[in-house]
Amino acid sequence: MESNKPKYGIDAPGVIRNLILIGAAICCIVIFFPLVKIGSVSIDTRGLIWSGGGCVFGGVLMLAYSLYGKFKHRDRMLNYIAWKGGEQVLDVGTGKGLLMIGAAKRLTTGKSIGIDIWNEEDLSGNNIQNALANAEIEGVSNKVEIKNENVMDMSFADDTFDVILTNMCIHNIYNIEGRKTACKEIGRVLKTGGTAVVSDWRHVKEYNRNFRELGFQTQLLPARYLTTFPAITTVIVKK
Repeated sequence: MESNKPKYGIDAPGVIRNLILIGAAICCIVIFFPLVKIGSVSIDTRGLIWSGGGCVFGGVLMLAYSLYGKFKHRDRMLNYIAWKGGEQVLDVGTGKGLLMIGAAKRLTTGKSIGIDIWNEEDLSGNNIQNALANAEIEGVSNKVEIKNENVMDMSFADDTFDVILTNMCIHNIYNIEGRKTACKEIGRVLKTGGTAVVSDWRHVKEYNRNFRELGFQTQLLPARYLTTFPAITTVIVKK
């Protein structure tokens, strides 16, 4: 039944809506008003078709990532970890639990914890209740825990987690110092010998530099253009 399927939402639904509506509006202007006269000035709008089409195409690609691409990217991120089953895992910006639940499925005695501050602009239906519902449907409720926490000021003790995962989250911190603080907090709660996988579409080189300055080993992987939009880059961090 449809109600028994997990629902992981649409990423940045407002952005997708705006791109498609603006693109469609521009295309309509080109179709119905190819030549606009303002006084003695004539404006040929036909060149705007590329802008309109580009907006619609961008919105469609973002929607395709939400419906298909992010599941492939989740599996890619999880496959960077050599799982043993007993790991303590943290998913930063868990949303509706995609990474948290994916990690929990690879655990036996371990636990997967998701944190978020639940911004509806980032993901449709973005709340704790929906994340818990997905965990129940996926059969991992006994392996997960969800907390209302900000990555810049986490309550966890030092060296708590074997694995830390975060995707499309840290760029929502709009200042350099805040993002640097987030990287420091991730490094603080990561165990020595642990691994963090940090993916984002912006500022990833900055994250890489922050972790290196903290003394961690990093590997910056190339952006994935075929399955993610905007293209997502990943840095693997080892403490």
